[in-house]
Amino acid sequence: MKFLVLCLGNIGPEYADTRHNVGFMVGDYLAKKFEAAPFELGRHAFTTEIRHKGHTFMLVKPTTYMNLSGKAAAHWLSALKIPKEQMLVITDDLALPFGKLRMKGKGSAGGQNGLKHIQETLGTDEYARLRFGIDSSFSKGRQVDYVLSPFSADEKIDLETRLEKAAEAVLLFGSVGLERAMNVVNVK
Repeated sequence: MKFLVLCLGNIGPEYADTRHNVGFMVGDYLAKKFEAAPFELGRHAFTTEIRHKGHTFMLVKPTTYMNLSGKAAAHWLSALKIPKEQMLVITDDLALPFGKLRMKGKGSAGGQNGLKHIQETLGTDEYARLRFGIDSSFSKGRQVDYVLSPFSADEKIDLETRLEKAAEAVLLFGSVGLERAMNVVNVK
């Protein structure tokens, strides 16, 4: 079985280690862990694949910037003939404490522009997403600066462990399905 893992972020070195790029970080973590081939530039995204327990996971990092992530989602679902039920979108979430994970099968974009564009492009909010908490420790009116800034020194201490947990959640989604994965991920 094949799964599409859409890792949200922004391309370019200025965004590489920012909170908004945690989706890219999870994709990079998985690629490194499974010694995947280097990400290759394709239409609307950099892609590579990993295999785990008989399943193929296409790791997709859109090159369209966060606000146009739906282009990559639609293209790769179609090109790889993967049903949207086998797509998992990984994104940052200001409403969750740092490193907290939340997996859902549908729902609102919650103000996240990448999810909003995916929903507009696919015409539905029924697709799996894994939200990675980045906290909301910013002053009023400073949200953009906050999400586009690096993790704090304290957060960096735990970041690798949190990325590992997110990677485990991705693999769980593929191996046991959304409902069972949610039961595990959402209680931690």
